[in-house]
Amino acid sequence: MYLVCGEALFDVFAGAAAPERCNRLTLEAVAGGSPFNVAVGLSRLGVPVTFLAGLSNDPLGRQLRQVLTQEQVDARYLIEFDAPTTLAMVAVGPDGSPQYSFRGEGCADRLLREEHLPALDERIRGIHIGSFSLVVQPVADTISSLVARECGQRLISLDPNVRLNVEPSLAIWRERIEHLARQAHLIKVSLEDLEVLYPDRNPEDVARSWLTDHCQLVVLTRGADGAQAFSRGVGMLHGPARPVQLRDTVGAGDTFQAAMLAFLHERRLDRPDALAGLDRETLVQMLAFAMEAAAITCSRTGPDLPYRRELAVLEQPPGNQG
Repeated sequence: MYLVCGEALFDVFAGAAAPERCNRLTLEAVAGGSPFNVAVGLSRLGVPVTFLAGLSNDPLGRQLRQVLTQEQVDARYLIEFDAPTTLAMVAVGPDGSPQYSFRGEGCADRLLREEHLPALDERIRGIHIGSFSLVVQPVADTISSLVARECGQRLISLDPNVRLNVEPSLAIWRERIEHLARQAHLIKVSLEDLEVLYPDRNPEDVARSWLTDHCQLVVLTRGADGAQAFSRGVGMLHGPARPVQLRDTVGAGDTFQAAMLAFLHERRLDRPDALAGLDRETLVQMLAFAMEAAAITCSRTGPDLPYRRELAVLEQPPGNQG
């Protein structure tokens, strides 16, 4: 089972106003947030998953809980607060990429404190963290404490998923990401994020620089140009993107993340020592699996992540049942 930590919110999409009623917009709210999407994505891919998050007791918060229940995400670590639910206003650009503005100050998903951290048992094989919960307080310090406590005992995966319109300080983002990167075993980062965080550095150099301390594998996603994996044992390799009839890219990165973790889970490779021993063929297969999953999401509108039955069945090689 994976423990996913972070924000749960509603993405609000605005439709075009009819010319005769230009003073009205049609709004569609979709449950989301990067960690929320990863949790749902893992469950749809057949991986047992639980979610540590603050949820509002308002109608939107209750709806988020209902979605998690319907998606078979374990709810034991959800903490309820008498605070609003975060809203992310989403506009989709001409290239299908989303542009966000957030209404989240004082909202429930930011309010987790260290006293809310659960004791974890051997059922939790890995922890995934990411997005703006890494930088807004008090949840940022709470997640940092959890990672420090657990990084020696189970797999830690990190996706920065930078959102400057939540926290505009690059210094804060850099400090938090660098600190957590030293404790994570698996890092997935987009080219867009690295160009924001380190505009004067080569993205490949940044990815390689994270292969220290605990980190065994960094995956750099490049949109239509595929993805690169940087491994201590194998070096660098590239996986091509899948052709797709693009609707939008909302949720594509979260899908890629969930698919990588699902791949490792299926092969019983979701352990730090197993991650260190991944060979070139296995890494190529993992990238292809994650790319296929992300392509399916890109062919749909919004964060509609795929189910396991929609993806190719991969043979498990002998000897990976540790």
